Amino acid sequence: MHNIDSDSDDDLPSGWIQKPTEDGNVYFVNSFTNKIQWTHPRTGRKKIIPKELPFGWTKRIDESGKTIYLQQDTGNQTYVDPRLAFATEEKNHVHDFRQRFDSSTTAFQVLHGVDLSGKYALITGCNAGIGYETAKSLARHGCNVLMANRNMEATQKAIEDIVQSTNASEDNLKFIHLDLASFQSVKKCAMAVKTVFSDHLDMLILNAGVFGLPYTETVDKLETMFQVNYLAQLYLTLLLEPLLKKGSRVIFVSSESHKFAHLKNVFNQQNLAMTRDTFSSMMAYNNSKLYMVIVSKILSEKWKEKGISVNSLHPGNMVYSNLSKTWWLYRLVFLIVRPFTKSMQQAAATTVYAATASELKGVTGLYFNNCFYCAESELARDKDIAGEIFTMSLKMIEERMETDITKKFNNKC
Repeated sequence: MHNIDSDSDDDLPSGWIQKPTEDGNVYFVNSFTNKIQWTHPRTGRKKIIPKELPFGWTKRIDESGKTIYLQQDTGNQTYVDPRLAFATEEKNHVHDFRQRFDSSTTAFQVLHGVDLSGKYALITGCNAGIGYETAKSLARHGCNVLMANRNMEATQKAIEDIVQSTNASEDNLKFIHLDLASFQSVKKCAMAVKTVFSDHLDMLILNAGVFGLPYTETVDKLETMFQVNYLAQLYLTLLLEPLLKKGSRVIFVSSESHKFAHLKNVFNQQNLAMTRDTFSSMMAYNNSKLYMVIVSKILSEKWKEKGISVNSLHPGNMVYSNLSKTWWLYRLVFLIVRPFTKSMQQAAATTVYAATASELKGVTGLYFNNCFYCAESELARDKDIAGEIFTMSLKMIEERMETDITKKFNNKC
């Protein structure tokens, strides 16, 4: 297990021990001098812990009157408060946090000890692959997960598999139809979501994606990868904004492929989607992922004052999933590199981390890879280009849905 603050700077000097308070603070005691202080004797920083016990732990009083802690899954018992394993330093700045996971970490490890009971998440594209592992990991820890997919039969099978493999409650897993190749389906889905999650949505995870398609158009007359990977999910996000409250997190699952995008002819033609004449399958995919990073940064600025966090991420390179099913050559290449890439559980880790990690409270507008933030492409950081892309995106939705979404969005902001 990867623990927070596991580096040498955090090791206590000889004779010092840390103890918790019931309200979530940590104090330090020197067993030689009996000195007590609230700051770490080596780093000089205060530390805090969750007020509640980690997921799966209970406590009782033994015969001697001491508090003993029990891990329900393993039966292990200890006198040490398990909350101490999840201690974090108080931040001087919202982005002041350490890396505690890496490329080998699984989503289950990210969620170790985390209780998501009472939390609500919507995930697009999650009846298989990385999205499925994301849904399974969240549901395993008590989260109410709404699985937004096109294939109802496959999603019902996914729900059954999750319940069987994790003992998650079937009541916590629900299915809603969403076809991202249709803006009308997106609108209908958003209306239905508001009836299921009438109060709030804690996590909105835009995971769905297609890759390697030949040139095809949706019913909305847009290139398929552009609409499915990007524009329809942006539209869904904007429609669900009333459910996003202070503390809600929006996650755009992008890719390192965004760094290989280019916007040739985009502004001349006033069309973000590639046309049949200019189409390149790989570049269409790269561009769709660039747009996701860009709008995540735009929305993070727009919604910062509301306390809504919006971030984007890369799950992993060439992860063997249904993403490569479009062509036998892609399947072969992905199969060859499979031993050297992340497992599906590892690929879901960064998504789960961005959606749940306590140290990311208030963190917004960042791009994550291997469970830590890193630099996006230079193109993704260009604010002038970002503004044009966002404006064009709203216009493309408006032209097809006959709605003044720009005015509505600006009024809400």
